[in-house]
Amino acid sequence: MTTTGAGLKLSSYAGIHAIRAGRTSWRWRPRTVAVSVALAVLVFAAMGVHVAYGGLPLAYGDVLRSLLGDASQPRTYLAVTEFRAPRMVAAVVVGLCLAAAGAITQTVARNPLASPDVLGITSGASLGAVSVLVLAGGGYAGLSGAAATIGLPSAAFAMGLCTGVAAYVLAYRKGLDSYRLVLVGIGLTGLATSLTTWLLTLGDVTNAGQALTWMMGSLNGKDWALVVPMTLLAAPLLLLSFLAGRWLELLSFGDEAAVGLGIRSGRVRVMCLSLAVVLASIATVLAGPLAFVALASPQIARLVCRTAVPSVLPSALTGALFVLLSDTIAAHALPVSLPAGVATAVVGAPYLIYLVLNYQRRLA
Repeated sequence: MTTTGAGLKLSSYAGIHAIRAGRTSWRWRPRTVAVSVALAVLVFAAMGVHVAYGGLPLAYGDVLRSLLGDASQPRTYLAVTEFRAPRMVAAVVVGLCLAAAGAITQTVARNPLASPDVLGITSGASLGAVSVLVLAGGGYAGLSGAAATIGLPSAAFAMGLCTGVAAYVLAYRKGLDSYRLVLVGIGLTGLATSLTTWLLTLGDVTNAGQALTWMMGSLNGKDWALVVPMTLLAAPLLLLSFLAGRWLELLSFGDEAAVGLGIRSGRVRVMCLSLAVVLASIATVLAGPLAFVALASPQIARLVCRTAVPSVLPSALTGALFVLLSDTIAAHALPVSLPAGVATAVVGAPYLIYLVLNYQRRLA
């Protein structure tokens, strides 16, 4: 269907709507927009529950007044602004970054198993972070100065980037084969995990214990000193990942089709994978290697949106909701407080088994 107005052309085909004004056009799917709006509402609701629900439950009105700067109730204000709000923001940023990175890698590789977890990117970032934790002579909470503000994030970024580049180079043979990429990623994950375990044997018992706790993936004890710079770094990258949705959709058709549609597939693929590596590294710096968020969230969003490939925005919102609920349940809903990574693994491990079995069935 096509309608023409004064310089504005509207069209729709197979559930995809488009607006063209001059040489510029925008395309969207109504169902994807509706799902994104619903997910955003659920994320805001989960943020409220995450802050209000804790060892001392708080009224939502008191939480809102404290967030708006009302310090008439000092204990509530301190609990909200200094302890619960940073943790809540960290959960949102981690979920957004991991799920967006997962949507990008799965679309570029055209494989639902090709998430940063499986490709070794988060394991590589963890190796860099644990190197600083163990070799710097102090645990994560005990680091101070340049080692805490620059050393650990830089090491995580560097190792995450190196692992991503290594996976791409080793899997590339006159084109990027998604099956080979997953196998190379599994091998790099094993190598990074082995080196991390070896590093733990070099440190003393206290440092190794703190590093192991961090490797479980936890949002406990996050403060503004870490959350603010990571959030400021992640915000423009998340915006870029949302804007890259058009390129990702074209890449999902394959190299020949993408080139025919006017994009440089090799350059765009490298740019998108680099973006995914940095986003995954930011999430790893904030919370450690939270398992399965990047793997499961994009596919859940794809199923709900009924699209061929996962869209970045609904995937990222699904990831934020996943991490918020996992952290709330793991920290407060059970008799013993657990790291958020345990809750995400409980949900994600069965899903990974389902994906592997389904992938094998398709290859047979």
